[in-house]
Amino acid sequence: MTSSGLQPRQDGDAALRLLRDGSLDLEGRLVDASNTTLRGILTLDDVSARCVYKPVRGERPLWDFPDGTLAGREVSAYLVSRATGWDLVPPTVLRDGPFGPGSCQLWIDEPEDAEPLVGFVPAEELPPRWFPIAAARDDDGAAYALAHADDPRLARLAVLDAVINNADRKGGHVLVGADDRIYGVDHGVSFHVEDKLRTVLWGWAGKQLPPDAVEMLDGLAGQVAGALGEELADHLTISEIAELAARIDVLRQTCRFPQPPEDWPAVPWPPM
Repeated sequence: MTSSGLQPRQDGDAALRLLRDGSLDLEGRLVDASNTTLRGILTLDDVSARCVYKPVRGERPLWDFPDGTLAGREVSAYLVSRATGWDLVPPTVLRDGPFGPGSCQLWIDEPEDAEPLVGFVPAEELPPRWFPIAAARDDDGAAYALAHADDPRLARLAVLDAVINNADRKGGHVLVGADDRIYGVDHGVSFHVEDKLRTVLWGWAGKQLPPDAVEMLDGLAGQVAGALGEELADHLTISEIAELAARIDVLRQTCRFPQPPEDWPAVPWPPM
């Protein structure tokens, strides 16, 4: 829930209008982010909400993604998420701001009592229905496991990551909103034409997709070939959109979650 009470799913149109047309006043910078990431307050008429503003000029150059394209990929992830009907990515637009054009995304407040769904847990105390993903040790040598819950909301996010080829699904990028919905954030390194899927959500690797995911993919394929593809063309190249369609087709044919790559790190660093 945002400071105005807007909820991304129920108030999507109102949120998009606020994101596009609201005045943007900055509160400060999120210093842990690798690219310039600023939190601000949007105000339009008598409605206000927090947002995350990522100016293009603050994007750190990457060897494998073209300069100045991360903001458009953030918006593209939202467009695909909206098209799935799952609404896993908070409303996101490309707009001008105090530091020039950039992505602007509705801020998701996590309740203080929200139970984490991804994290490091003592290796011998893995919660029931959690998947261990990687082994680790703390500074004292105690064994821990990077793990996540066997939660259908997370499974949907894993499917979305496979579709958009998310190269950086950290545990800290998974939020639980006040509406008890799961949201994924930080999708600037997605939609590459090469396989770059890196995620902490490997618990379903190789398993059959749930029926609702198969149904979603069937509908999404048609949208990429139509209106969604036209929207994405404002932010992605023709090749990137073609590879998006190809990934969807592969998932539809196999009806299984992807396996971790063998020639690319499967888990992002740091994982949280």
